Amino acid sequence: MRGFKVLASSLLLIASGLLAQEIPAGTVIPVMLQTTLDARKARVGQKIEAKVMQDVPLSSQTRIRAGAKLVGQVVEVTRPSATSGSRIVMSFDHLIIRGAEIPVTTSLRSVASMMEVFEAQLPTNAIDDYGTTTADWVTVQIGGAAVYRGNGTVTTDGQVVGKSTAAGDVTAKLIASWDGACRGAVADNDREQALWLFSPSACGAYGFENMKIAHAGRRNPIGQIILESDKNVRLLAGSGLLLRVTTPE
Repeated sequence: MRGFKVLASSLLLIASGLLAQEIPAGTVIPVMLQTTLDARKARVGQKIEAKVMQDVPLSSQTRIRAGAKLVGQVVEVTRPSATSGSRIVMSFDHLIIRGAEIPVTTSLRSVASMMEVFEAQLPTNAIDDYGTTTADWVTVQIGGAAVYRGNGTVTTDGQVVGKSTAAGDVTAKLIASWDGACRGAVADNDREQALWLFSPSACGAYGFENMKIAHAGRRNPIGQIILESDKNVRLLAGSGLLLRVTTPE
């Protein structure tokens, strides 16, 4: 029995090492936050968990399955006061896939409030035009792209920019923002990415009155994501994050 456990552990470590090598820089990982972050209460070292919300293709044979867990921690907290705002510095450092911990370094392209996530899942069709199943719905992504599940297209300004499944899973190549804050393809990774509820051009914070992404984590300090607010940084569980794998120093 002991020999079997050792063999199983060894195989799991080998699988973990192989999978880690197959997560190329530039891969987008869409997640839903499972931990509420509040600058008034957060503490350094606090564990952060998020759930992968759509299968993430890595190659023609491998993928990160929806439901995998992304784990990180709070790195630094500045609490709000009567005269100043607040900030939370966080980082995600590993995926948990089938019990194996896979090291990963990510930057943040876009963040959306729990309400934005909720609304992006609602149909824009008139009630009498809902159709017989959700496959007939038209929805609007975070960032404004329209998803036509019936014909499997994602459009921006009338142009097809991605694909959708009948269930609403969206894949598309990222579109760079006009101001340079968010890039398109990076590290020669020009494949279509899993975007979940986000538009290909989604960039920055959505649904937050005062919060902004002060540092995305793609430059030094790489992997550290800084959220700032003139008031209190508060990110509820159920919020959405569009992360991208980056190369650590």
